[in-house]
Parts: sequence; structure tokens; C-alpha cells
Amino acid sequence: MIQSIQLSQYRNYEQLSLALDPGINLFYGDNAQGKTNILEAIYLAGTNKSHRTNRDRDLISFGAQEAHIKMFVSKREHTDRIDVHLKTGKPKGIAINGIPITKTSQLLGVVNLVFFSPEDLQMIKNGPSERRRFIDMELCQLNRLYLAHLVRYNKALAQRNALLKMPGMGAGQRDDLLSVWEVQMEESGKQIIAFREQFTQKLDLLVGEIHGRLSGGQETLALCYEPQVPKEALGEALQKNRERDLNMKTTMSGPHRDDIRFQINGVDIRKFGSQGQQRTAALSLKLAEIDLVKLAANDTPVLLLDDVFSELDRSRQNQLFCRMEGVQTLMTCTGLDELVWRRLSLNRVFHVQGGTVTREAGMFGTKAGASGSVAGEGGR
Repeated sequence: MIQSIQLSQYRNYEQLSLALDPGINLFYGDNAQGKTNILEAIYLAGTNKSHRTNRDRDLISFGAQEAHIKMFVSKREHTDRIDVHLKTGKPKGIAINGIPITKTSQLLGVVNLVFFSPEDLQMIKNGPSERRRFIDMELCQLNRLYLAHLVRYNKALAQRNALLKMPGMGAGQRDDLLSVWEVQMEESGKQIIAFREQFTQKLDLLVGEIHGRLSGGQETLALCYEPQVPKEALGEALQKNRERDLNMKTTMSGPHRDDIRFQINGVDIRKFGSQGQQRTAALSLKLAEIDLVKLAANDTPVLLLDDVFSELDRSRQNQLFCRMEGVQTLMTCTGLDELVWRRLSLNRVFHVQGGTVTREAGMFGTKAGASGSVAGEGGR
């Protein structure tokens, strides 16, 4: 569980300190007040990635030159402190228990996180890059070897693409350099494909059972991993397609172009499914992610829910609430009215308004107590 988080000059928070409950923590308030920023900071501290931007500068308050995140995580019988330092024009710095880390793999696994936003419900409908990102983020948290191969592959891919765009280079010299990067892409690419195959097979078993309940037993959902090229043929494909890639000035073969196929009762729902079927399948996928972390990491993940309840009907909301039992959850919504009818046992409630977070007590099953926040002012 996450015990507490402190922010300094992060987004619209000048200073913020929150003590969190092991159960359900609710952040409510109008849109654009800073609720999602809190979840984003937690996800960043746990994965070294923002789910919204690749630019660290976007995370620093207007007018400030640096920002800090401090998060305390208890796991079994010990507590870890994660410090993230963001500075304009420089790479972020991360330390665990005061010791700086040099690789993201040293951070992953300190806390396992499952992030669920309304955009995830469009995952099946949208392009394959979002589905690859889903696979990569989950596998990177669960498997450090996968992360190492993914980093190595992406570096080699970037170098190969740069060569494909480079004008005026002799064919012999260019081919020699391309061969160097293609060897690295083949070695790591085969491992990436193998890990993704195993991951999808495990996920398929979980998704099928969950989707069956969501659909009242009327539909059977199946997942199928679709590598753009089989792992055994990756090296050959890179060499064979050099001329085509030179014309396109980019690499068209490899796991960076993989996808997942979703079928309900044998029908590809990316192409022929209704919007309702696509959204239900996406929800099944996210719910299965929780169970997969429990099985693969022998750990319970922290669940981050960013205003997803307004996008689900009551039946699907109930399925999500069932998965929250025994899982530390941080959730956002615009108002409490939508939750009153189900009388949730909310362990801690925070009202977020204009970058100020106030803990509330004595309502909807929440536990009374002192304020767990410090107001923050900012510009984002």
C-alpha cells in the first residue's frame, strides 16, 4: 500500500502532503481542479512514466524550475521511500531509500500499480499503439528482463530509423551499419515477442472468465496476440525489407508494430463489434490486469481509477467495485451524489478544489480524523 505522498511544485500543487488509507480513498471535485494530477504523480513515482505526457517540463508548476515527489510504500514487513526530482532541462532523478537509481528496472516492482481512465475504454476501438502500450506497461512492471529487452530494442530501432533517413551515405557503409542495429533488434525483438505471447495467453484465460460474468454468460471473449512478424522470421524480415524501409524512411517490420485481436463469439470486435461490446471488453481487460498482477507478482496492486464510473452502467460499476475489495484504491469523481445510492464504505474522502485538497470526515462510511492535506497553489 501507499502510506503517503508529498508533492512540491508539481502541476498545480505548490505543496501537498497526503496520508492515505489502506482501503478506498476518494478524491472528488469539479473538472480541472487537480484530482488527476495526484494519481499521475503516484503513477510516475511507481513507474517513471506519466500516463499523459512524455515531457517532464509539463509536470513542473508554471514559474518553477523543479518539482519533487516523495512517496512512502509499505510492502510486507518493510517501508520504501521513493523520491522523484524533476528539473527543467535535465533528466529526472529517482532515489529509493535515499539511494539514486540508474535504471528504471530498479524502480519497477517496488509498488505495482493498475491505472484505469476513461480513455482505456476506447483501447480496443483506437489504434494498436494503445494496446501495445498496455502490454508494455504491465510487462515492464512484472518482468525486469522484458524491460531490458524493450529498452535495447527501442534504442536499436531509433538508430536504424536514423540511418534510413540519412542522405548521402554509400550503400556499402549504410548496409554495414544497418546490419549492426538489425542484429540487436533481432536478439531483443525475439525475446519481446516471446514474453508478449506468454502474457497474452495468461491474460486470455482471465479475460474470458470476467467477460462471461459481465455479459451474463451470453458472450465469450478471446484474446489473440498478433506479432507483425513471427519471432523466427524477424532477422530475415529486417534484411529483406531494407529497400522498402529506405523508401518509407522508417522500419516497417518488428514488434513495435504488433497488435492484439479481440474476438467475441469468434467475431473480431475491432472491426465488427458494437461500441458497447468494445467498452465491455476493455473493462474486462483492465479487471483481468488486477488479477494478473496478483498471480504473477504474488502481490496486490494499488488501483488508480480516474473518473471511470461515469462511463460505466451500474452493472459494470458493480463488477469494478467487486475487484476493489481488499485492494488499496485511489479513485476520482466529480461528485459524491453518484455514489450515495450504493453506500460505499469510503475509508477516506478528499475534496479537491483549485489545487487545494481538504480531507472530509463523517460521511458515507468514511472514518473521522484530522486533515491529511496541505493546500497547494499553482498554475496548471
